[in-house]
Amino acid sequence: MFADTSKGAHASAAWYSLIETAKMHGLNPQAYLLHVLEHIATANTLEQLEQLLAWNIKLETPAQNRAAQPS
Repeated sequence: MFADTSKGAHASAAWYSLIETAKMHGLNPQAYLLHVLEHIATANTLEQLEQLLAWNIKLETPAQNRAAQPS
């Protein structure tokens, strides 16, 4: 909607899709995107790339991290 070029619009749509898919699967979008960016460079096969999709990710939330730490 606010992209200057069609390439910019496609890039924005890709990011928005990743963010909304992460939300739909109960993931923190920021943590999910960080996880993907940290691991995508080492994904050499289609199967490894598929493991980075939101429905294949189980990230711990900050609340889960606090609950796992002893008091």
